[in-house]
Amino acid sequence: MTEKTIKRALLSVSDKTGLLPFAKSLAELGIELLSTGGTASALRASGLTVKDVSEVTGFPEIMDGRVKTLHPKIHGGLLNIRTNAEHQSAKSKNGIENIDLLVVNLYPFEATIAKGAKWDDAIENIDVGGPAMIRAAAKNHDDVTVVVDPSDYSLIVSELEKNGAATLLSTRKKLAAKAFARTAAYDSAIASWFNKQLGETTPDYFTLGGKLHQTLRYGENPHQYAAVYKTNDGRTGIVDAEQLQGKELSYNNINDADAALEMIREFDKPEQAACVIVKHANPCGVALGATSVEAYLKALACDSTSAFGGILAFNRDLDGRTAEEISKLFTEVIIAPGADDDARHILSAKKNLRLLLLPDLTKQSAAATVVKSISGGLLVQSSDSISDMELKVVSKRQPSPQEMLDLCFAFKVAKHVKSNAIVFAQNETTVGIGAGQMSRIDSTRIAVRKSLDAATALGLKTPFVKGAVLASDAFFPFADGIEAAAEAGATAIIQPGGAMRDDEVIKAADAAGIAMVFTGVRHFRH
Repeated sequence: MTEKTIKRALLSVSDKTGLLPFAKSLAELGIELLSTGGTASALRASGLTVKDVSEVTGFPEIMDGRVKTLHPKIHGGLLNIRTNAEHQSAKSKNGIENIDLLVVNLYPFEATIAKGAKWDDAIENIDVGGPAMIRAAAKNHDDVTVVVDPSDYSLIVSELEKNGAATLLSTRKKLAAKAFARTAAYDSAIASWFNKQLGETTPDYFTLGGKLHQTLRYGENPHQYAAVYKTNDGRTGIVDAEQLQGKELSYNNINDADAALEMIREFDKPEQAACVIVKHANPCGVALGATSVEAYLKALACDSTSAFGGILAFNRDLDGRTAEEISKLFTEVIIAPGADDDARHILSAKKNLRLLLLPDLTKQSAAATVVKSISGGLLVQSSDSISDMELKVVSKRQPSPQEMLDLCFAFKVAKHVKSNAIVFAQNETTVGIGAGQMSRIDSTRIAVRKSLDAATALGLKTPFVKGAVLASDAFFPFADGIEAAAEAGATAIIQPGGAMRDDEVIKAADAAGIAMVFTGVRHFRH
């Protein structure tokens, strides 16, 4: 029989959203209510009749509420199979009564650690009885309905009213699957927090957990399903942004917007305006300026062709002047800490443009774990953060102060360009970017070609890379890359160093009069 009548329900919730109207609906259907602690008090205060779990177990809540539902009369009521004669005999012999509906949401462990709670507070917010009951009810879903999310209250009430206080097996199965996923995500958050506190980077078991934030129309391509989940690792991102206008974000929008957000966070000093333009997860223009509009126009000049339909990120609130310039080109998404009234008014005319506001956009995120799915497993690593590097000039010529500024700027950008990555920059503005090639020399040639195309578009004959500096995400294995850079007009190069032929590479730089700086840090990005 797929329908199971609910006669008795146990409610024990931390999040009391929607609890009272839900409980009243259950009571109106003649369902007996059991409860614990604060939940029972809230229900009684609303005029409902509630039986304490301690009345059922014959045992008081003890140890500050740590022990209250961990009892055979509770778990026997959840786990007994109604059609199993042996179970029913044991139930009768021990005075156990059925619990047909379990409504539990867990202690707010994720919210507690997100606030930076101390060790003892975090530990006290680890729920024990709740997950035990949830798993028991979910296991016995043939007979028991389990609810772990207040958003499902209306579904349950509707089904109960329609079916004479009964739920359907199909519903119970879906709710059981959700319940197991909830306890898994909860335990994942606890395990991750423990490992972080202990400094454990490669635990024997690695878990992931998140809550559905949004289902998407499709994935990278229309035949792929997709969704975005929100984790509780204390980091803010695109999922936390307020969308002021525009149609729903797509999978590719979110992926590109995340790339733009991570890039703009490299420039976390708003006193110097920064603009990042991203296309297909690669920056196609990055610049610093005195104002946002100046930074935008400089970034756009690097590759205005690729910028069409791109993602923009700013480290300052968007103003009307910048919005006017942006509105001249088709743009998918803009991310900024805020936007003034003029900017909002101007951009409102672009109905499909998504405007995302993230007030703490420039705040550097906590160290993150980067996870990539592979066939049969997961690749896990720490995030690639630029720490204080010991820059070493290895060439005969020293870079000028401006060249050194540009070199550091270009190397920051190269970190976010797909390997092999080459970035030309001048006056803290990208002037040529080569990305994602199988050889470094090809990336160099592409960067030079794009620079020439950009100059030609502005009626200039000399590519912007002439007189610029160059950053490489990894070492140059051969001198040919240096020769190509010199031919393009580069005056200084920053690279990790560490190649077998470093001596040849340095000699090539010296022969061309190029200043060269080693970082000792590589930035592969596949």
